[in-house]
This record gives sequence, C-alpha cells and structure tokens, in this order.
Amino acid sequence: MPPPMTERVPARVVGATVVGNALEFYDFLTYAFFAVYIGKTFFPVTDPLSSLLLSVALFGIGFFTRPLGGIVIGAYADRAGRRAAMILTIALITLGTLGLVLTPSYASIGVAAPIIVVACRLVQGLALGGEVGPSTAFLIEAAPHGGRGRLASWQLASQGAAALVAGMFGLVMAATLSQADMLAWGWRVPFAVG
Repeated sequence: MPPPMTERVPARVVGATVVGNALEFYDFLTYAFFAVYIGKTFFPVTDPLSSLLLSVALFGIGFFTRPLGGIVIGAYADRAGRRAAMILTIALITLGTLGLVLTPSYASIGVAAPIIVVACRLVQGLALGGEVGPSTAFLIEAAPHGGRGRLASWQLASQGAAALVAGMFGLVMAATLSQADMLAWGWRVPFAVG
C-alpha cells in the first residue's frame, strides 16, 4: 500500500485529477443525451418507443458494473497507488467509449452490434465505479490542512460540469444537424470528442 501523501501536491496534478474525473463522467453521461439515436442505431425495433426503452435499459446497464469497479479498482488502488488506478480507469473508459463510437449499426452487423455496445457500457461502468474512490481519496490526501472538504468537493463539481457540457453538446448538435445526420453519424461526435 502506498504511503499517504505528506507534501503538498502541485495544483496542476489536482487539476488533472478533476479534469480526468470530468471527462470520465462526460463519456458516461453523454449516452443519456443521445439515447434516442443510439436506440435506433443498435436495436432492430420498428417502434420508436421500444428502441428508446432498450436504449435507456442499455444506459442503466453501465450502473450495474459501477459497484464492481469500485471494489476491484479500489483494491488495485490500495496496492498500486491512486495514480495507477486513475490511469487504468481512464484507459478503460476510453476503450468503452471508442468501442461505442466505432461499433457499426445493427443494419450493418446485426445482433453483434447490441452485444458489442452492451460490453462497452459494462466497461464504462466498471471504469466509472473504479474512478470515484481513488480520485476522491487523492483529492482529500492532496488537500492542505483544513481544506479537505473544499478540495474533495471538486470531484462532485466536475461531475456536474460534465453533465452540463454533455447536455449543451447535445443541444448544439440537435439544433445544427438534421435528424438524418444525427442518426447517421452526429450522435457519435460527442463521444469522439470526450
């Protein structure tokens, strides 16, 4: 187990932790703002409500692996250190997000499409669950005496900022692209940016 921090951590390291947390939540939450398009892309349903419900269920699947990510990656963080755990979670969320962006539609590859997307969401959930503990612990350990609560609050604040940015991205994309473009490729852009 790595020793607790005894010296003040540079602001850029704390900033990188907060930005990394925000990017992970952005990647995870962006899905919710594009669920309609994701449902139509990956599920063979002719009824729009059914495809939306399947897409929302797929969004929820990511939450099932969050506790497992917290346990597994938390244990890894205790052995290898907070930094190593945060790098692992960033790699995992990137893998899950890239998989989502690059997966062909149901029309192109059939039933493999929703299976791949489910796997991507499970990986994203694992990463997000494993990221919260180490990043919060890192921020608390990095805080100067008397400033732990304030510095740790940046973890939650960055999650709110990520939700706001993802929502604004969705609003801009929907306002500037046609429905056909959103369905064909537009919904993938916010994931690629994240």
